[in-house]
Amino acid sequence: MKRSRINQIMQAADDMIRRHGFALPPFAYWTPEAFRANKARAARVISGRCGWDITDYGQGQFDELGLFLFTLRNGLLSDLQRGGGMCYAEKLLISRQDQLSPMHTHVLKAEDIINRGGATLVVELYGSDDRGGFAADRGGLVRCDGIDRAFAPGEKLRLAPGESVTLMPGDWHAFWGEGGDVLIGEVSTVNDDETDNIFRDPIGRFAEIDEDEAPLHLLVSDYRRWLG
Repeated sequence: MKRSRINQIMQAADDMIRRHGFALPPFAYWTPEAFRANKARAARVISGRCGWDITDYGQGQFDELGLFLFTLRNGLLSDLQRGGGMCYAEKLLISRQDQLSPMHTHVLKAEDIINRGGATLVVELYGSDDRGGFAADRGGLVRCDGIDRAFAPGEKLRLAPGESVTLMPGDWHAFWGEGGDVLIGEVSTVNDDETDNIFRDPIGRFAEIDEDEAPLHLLVSDYRRWLG
């Protein structure tokens, strides 16, 4: 993706988030230079990979295959492993109309996917085989707003604003906006986007960036290179 395109997506996403009555934390608006100056104070932001995340899954077709994310907070895997402490994470996502977030599952992360506003969020679901792999012939059980609901393989849940689905490890899912763009909330156990996204098809999690202009704000995938 071109950095200029990423900068445009950031600005549009911020506008949509504000229109729905949400506001991002102050570090969201730091310039790269301000991030460098504050990196000691922001050590937990950096290690938790909180912040801007815009991906085309390495396929170069963001409008058709992509996702906007902002990680607001993220706990520690060590706390999760010992069973106490900050074991949770929270994100805001934007799924554009007909923009696919491709079929995947997680090994560790359980998550609530919440339609925070906008159009309808479509979530396509499949179950796992006995080894946790994608199973085209298996359904399963999810919880929608606290109510258990069985799903058939390939069933598409349609979530209106305010509705949600709880997905457990092994629940294979893809999603997109229907009829318009959707602001999505995600509340989950500790999030590790580098290792805990298992895609059905061989694609990447992060975009490759063409630096055609300076970044407006750093992406989480920029932290190692820009902040050391």
